[in-house]
Amino acid sequence: MTRYSLAIDIGGTFTDAVLLASDGTSYVDKTLTTHNDLLEGFFRGVDLVSARAGIRAQDIDDVVVHATTVVTNALIERKGPPVALLLTEGFRDILYIREEHRYDMYDPQIEFAEPLIPAERTFTLKERTYADGSVGLPVSGDEVRAVIAQCREKGIVSVAVCFLNSYRNGANEQEVARIFAEEAPEIYVSLSSVIAPQMREYLRASTVAINAYTVPITRPYLTALIAELKARGFRQQPLIMLSNGGVIGAERASTMPVRMIESGPAAGALVACYFSRIFDIPDLISFDMGGTTAKACMVQNHEPLVTGTFEVDRRYRFKPGSGMPITVPSIDMIEIGAGGGSIASVDDLGLLKIGPESAGSMPGPVCYGRGGTDPCVTDADLVLGILDADRFLGGDMDLDLTGAQSAFDTLGKALNLPRNQAAWGVFEVVCEQMAAATRTHATERGIDYRGLPLLAFGGAGPVHACMVAELTESTKVIYPPLASVLSAFGTLVTPVQIDLVRSHVTTLDALEWCAVDEVLGAMVSEGATALGEAGIREAEFTFSFAAEMRYLGQQSEVRIELDFDPRKTRSTGDILALFEEEYHRQYGLKLDGMKVEIVNWLVTAAGRQPERAAVRAPDGSARRSETRPVQIRGTAQDVPVWQRASITDTDRIAGPVIIEERETTIFVLSGWEVSRHESGSLVAEKFAGKVAAEKEAN
Repeated sequence: MTRYSLAIDIGGTFTDAVLLASDGTSYVDKTLTTHNDLLEGFFRGVDLVSARAGIRAQDIDDVVVHATTVVTNALIERKGPPVALLLTEGFRDILYIREEHRYDMYDPQIEFAEPLIPAERTFTLKERTYADGSVGLPVSGDEVRAVIAQCREKGIVSVAVCFLNSYRNGANEQEVARIFAEEAPEIYVSLSSVIAPQMREYLRASTVAINAYTVPITRPYLTALIAELKARGFRQQPLIMLSNGGVIGAERASTMPVRMIESGPAAGALVACYFSRIFDIPDLISFDMGGTTAKACMVQNHEPLVTGTFEVDRRYRFKPGSGMPITVPSIDMIEIGAGGGSIASVDDLGLLKIGPESAGSMPGPVCYGRGGTDPCVTDADLVLGILDADRFLGGDMDLDLTGAQSAFDTLGKALNLPRNQAAWGVFEVVCEQMAAATRTHATERGIDYRGLPLLAFGGAGPVHACMVAELTESTKVIYPPLASVLSAFGTLVTPVQIDLVRSHVTTLDALEWCAVDEVLGAMVSEGATALGEAGIREAEFTFSFAAEMRYLGQQSEVRIELDFDPRKTRSTGDILALFEEEYHRQYGLKLDGMKVEIVNWLVTAAGRQPERAAVRAPDGSARRSETRPVQIRGTAQDVPVWQRASITDTDRIAGPVIIEERETTIFVLSGWEVSRHESGSLVAEKFAGKVAAEKEAN
């Protein structure tokens, strides 16, 4: 009997739907994201793919997995509700002071992202928890009630609480939550001792502030989603994609949206690993460009890079330290406000600027004909002739070419350029922004990005990937099947998984195993509960352990993967050996005689890897022989147009060429050749002669 799995990925502009049958047959569709009611867009996607498969919603009897960039987009675009922050007295300005680090010592005009919660909505309480976890001053109920009154006056809908040393003992934070629940149950409360129970005050404050800022968006939505799926006869509880590359139950995910920030992008990075194995390419660049944001992730040895701390909304040349830090486990990637809906404008210096503001799905780019007036990247692609106004989404969505041309006439006047040159300028600038972000991301991690293949996906990714590849000195671009909805497909090949971290600072020689048992036992219990809520049987539970360690007195930690349960082995010698081995691998030395400190314990709770049939490539269709004029670098060229489904294994297509499929368009520049891989992927490779000429010129 055929079983069906469903994946829905809600982005800032489009909602992608993938219905995957157990025999590998896939049905996909896209619909505009309905920001005023996300459920409307979710179930519109469900209805579209169900109709394509000829089944009812009740026939979807396997997993329902959901990914979204809504949390990320809310942070980048600052479209969240009024939120308050409660801190220990004397620490009011922690979000402004940050960690007192200038990320560029020699630039007098460096910029930081403005705190999500401004000073006028920040409150302090007279309370104190000491470094050893003992409570020196309990919370005053009267003080908390006074804060509640001020929150109501200011229209606050969510509150973040981050008290000093609460990672050691969250009793005072819990008391605040209890009083809010009694006096103001309508206000959401996020506690740093629950969301990020780790040392370093600013990191915890930033993380819990982001959670509080986004929980009013995700909690009502996911609660309603659970109820509506049940009402429509779905048999499974929905699973939500997390930033760490795992999925978890929607009920738990709704309380911690900070773990969903890289939800959709994480799914894309994981499916990039999936294709790296298919192509036997251990190292590649995952390049995902949607309607609102673009994401890049480095895949090394078929696995994505993982980090315990990452930043969103970097405001200054993608430099680390210029964004908002988050201390939760996540797939390591860089994300910028450069998508199909990113708005093109002229800055105070008269220079062309793209994003981070996005037109989203409402009103959307001018060409959508939904009231948008600002020229966007998609408008530029249409004006240049890369997109076909009559065949967008297979003709289901007509584009307004005249409106887009008018918008670029206006932008061209501001730049003193003709319309087509202004449009090509937008195309080049947005590609350079994405290439610069990729170069920065790779260089920060000591990775030589030059020559690494790109896996291009997302609705706008295949349009721009070839230019990005040229700018990153790559010679190969892979366009996988389902490229436009690949992040949604990625959620179907990921396990149920949650990563947990707890700070427990102690030197290795002073380690008390009873304390370790308590810390790890609490995380194992929490992980088991999360897996059970997601429908995983206890027999399928797996737990892996890690520690973040350093030499005493150092600032940064090294993550050590433990291939054993430390509660059972109780061997400090084995842990020390693993630390010294990893430290030597990273830094080329070890410090004999220096004490070693454990800072954080980590537990990963996971279910079994899901078994999915490989996606079958679309069947071939009749060839269509045509060309259309495309403005390339200011010159009109007649460019061949192919239908993707008509390309065979024997075809070798020289660029420039446009390859259309229903959900996206591939644009390949001159000097590149396209062929079809047995997986159904298309592969664009740079001519060897052009590569040699460029090397000689350099």
